[in-house]
Amino acid sequence: MAFTPEDRTAVTELLALHGHLFDAGELDRLDELFTVDVVYDVTDFGGPPLRGVTAIRDAALALGAGNPVAHHVTNVVLTEVTDDRVHVLSKGLGINADGTSGSVTYEDTVVRGDGGWRIAHRKVVARRVPLGGKGGA
Repeated sequence: MAFTPEDRTAVTELLALHGHLFDAGELDRLDELFTVDVVYDVTDFGGPPLRGVTAIRDAALALGAGNPVAHHVTNVVLTEVTDDRVHVLSKGLGINADGTSGSVTYEDTVVRGDGGWRIAHRKVVARRVPLGGKGGA
């Protein structure tokens, strides 16, 4: 099945749904976002890669009030598109309860399955320095 404009829309909306579900605490719906065997790589934040929807849910619950109150996804770019797999780069902004914020880059592999498009692998990379660290001091 060829990748269509409707597929592009579905993948982009999948990434947007992530913030809505997490911000609303609808962690019982994570199977709408991720494959059963998803790898959610948070090693850039000092944690091990999370394997499976249950591990992601448990990690979010363990973080509790440390979770952002708002997740925003922007700058979505689809790369390496095939019929049933697409690599996606996007930017994430997190707003915390105390008003602080942070920025990440999501590096996703999204696959087409029986239930539609789902994230099979996500690497979350913290943005800590401007210009990707290439700027002068």
